[in-house]
Amino acid sequence: MADSGQTRSSKLKRLVAVQRHLEKMAEGELAGATRQRAEVGEQMDLVIGAIGSMTPLHMQFSRHYSERFGRLMVKDSQLAGVQQVLEARVLRERTKGDRLEDHMKDALSLEDRERDDNAVYDLLEITLASGKSKQY
Repeated sequence: MADSGQTRSSKLKRLVAVQRHLEKMAEGELAGATRQRAEVGEQMDLVIGAIGSMTPLHMQFSRHYSERFGRLMVKDSQLAGVQQVLEARVLRERTKGDRLEDHMKDALSLEDRERDDNAVYDLLEITLASGKSKQY
């Protein structure tokens, strides 16, 4: 191999590590979007509580509350879309990592087999060489 001594499995191992890091980053982004969406849900609950309140102060601001609720609904809808995209990205990154890991295991298995085959060939060469030297 003219690849500076690195085996295919070691290269794939590095790629798997990078891919898993990308997966963790995507999971972090998804967690952030999920957290934001939960906060928006809590704010929506508070606004609904204020709208339904019989307190005269809240009744004066009911129009403001309903506008605020509308904005929160839009934000929740946007975050739901972002969350959906990020869930797909996490799945895609995880699938890539799993596939790379499978390739790495296959390469490692092939390298082990090649190493075992070479050991058998070396043993045969030594046996044949020692047999020839005894004949002379």
